[in-house]
Amino acid sequence: MPMTVEQIVEESRQLQPKQLAELLDRLTVELHETSDPEIDQLWADEAERRLDEIRSGKVKTIPGDEVMARARKIVGL
Repeated sequence: MPMTVEQIVEESRQLQPKQLAELLDRLTVELHETSDPEIDQLWADEAERRLDEIRSGKVKTIPGDEVMARARKIVGL
């Protein structure tokens, strides 16, 4: 007999944080996997377009530490 969602949630509470993170990651990947080659190609094209904009200087990147500092300021940390 398959486990209910409630049973799975209860069991997951016994996991160590690292194990729980792995479980969530694996479930999320499975949930969001695409099997449509057209969608995959559209995402690849978009990634290339964005990379070209960065390389050409059309778009300026923001260093990660600056992004995090801004985010902390917004949430009040």
